[in-house]
Amino acid sequence: NKKRSDRSPLGTLHLSSKSVRVACMDDKYIDLQSSEESAFVVDDVNTIIRESIESTLQSANYHHNKVAQWTSNIMENCLKKLTALNKPFKYIVTCIITQKNGAGLHTASSCWWDNTTDGSITVKWENKTMHCLTTVFGLAI
Repeated sequence: NKKRSDRSPLGTLHLSSKSVRVACMDDKYIDLQSSEESAFVVDDVNTIIRESIESTLQSANYHHNKVAQWTSNIMENCLKKLTALNKPFKYIVTCIITQKNGAGLHTASSCWWDNTTDGSITVKWENKTMHCLTTVFGLAI
């Protein structure tokens, strides 16, 4: 952990590879997480989504009576794993499961947010009988 300190009129800024600590003039400290620790990391979220889908659907065949439970399980697993990351985000998870029967499906989303902190990813998964589209939106707090 390399550290560096810079003096400013507001106090001392302590920098390391893991965090930023600001010592204010009144001897109080403010710890700021590094950008990586508080970022929406698409690769991590992609893994979480894929694991959640695969653990729920595995080798299942499409059955309309099971879709509601499957979508709930996928979304709950995603949210559980995302909150376990302990990052400063609010998450929105959507999941669509459709039967593979040749019908089309078009979906879209539009967001107004801060591109430097917020993010989203959609994962498409399929087997011989169904399609699953799961989207996660991460909004920095």
